[in-house]
Amino acid sequence: MQIEPKIIYEDNHIIVVIKPYNIAVQEDSSADLDMLTIIKEYIKERDKKPGNVFLGLVHRLDRPTGGVMVFAKTSKAASRLSDQLKSKQMKKCYLTVVLGRPKDVKAHLVTYLKKDEKTNTVHIAPQLETGSKEAILDYELIETKNRLSLLSVDLITGRSHQIRVQMAQQMNTPIYGDYKYGDKAHAGRLALWAYELTFLHPISKENMRFSVAPDFNNPAFKLFENTINNIVDRKIR
Repeated sequence: MQIEPKIIYEDNHIIVVIKPYNIAVQEDSSADLDMLTIIKEYIKERDKKPGNVFLGLVHRLDRPTGGVMVFAKTSKAASRLSDQLKSKQMKKCYLTVVLGRPKDVKAHLVTYLKKDEKTNTVHIAPQLETGSKEAILDYELIETKNRLSLLSVDLITGRSHQIRVQMAQQMNTPIYGDYKYGDKAHAGRLALWAYELTFLHPISKENMRFSVAPDFNNPAFKLFENTINNIVDRKIR
């Protein structure tokens, strides 16, 4: 069954969409429908294009995480956006709700992470251990209610499961609903959302900023609905 993507911006060079929770970015061993396939098939059918549709994957979101993503519609756009990602010109901001309250209102977190491919889990590892990669993010505490805290996170390096592991293992404040890293009580309701994406248009060089609120069906985000809407409304492109 074809799923119609939620498009928030499109031109001849890029397409910006909202990735739903629990959909892979690209095809994996599960063979479940993925974002790349969904968007390609949508464009092919909508524009009645013969043959394959080019769509460049520029950045990723973990399968359980939802939010804003940009895909490239040309190889030139893909190359230029990838360069922005590597040079950290592309900015990715997240909202998350964690269990408890971080000890610091703001912090710059730096650690090293290593992924276990067999279990698809990530853990903090020594800097010199083979396979460990530097992981950096900045967070700010926005509000605390009912022993839950709403944080904004600026992701600087973008490692697999990075925010989830740094919150759980480095800060001892697991993300709400993250059964892999410390919250089995609310399993399946991961409160992690890529709410804002900023980059330069690969052709016009215009500053592009897109900001979208998470799904408030998640009770953790619902608790902070008014605050989140105020954050998002201040940052509309």
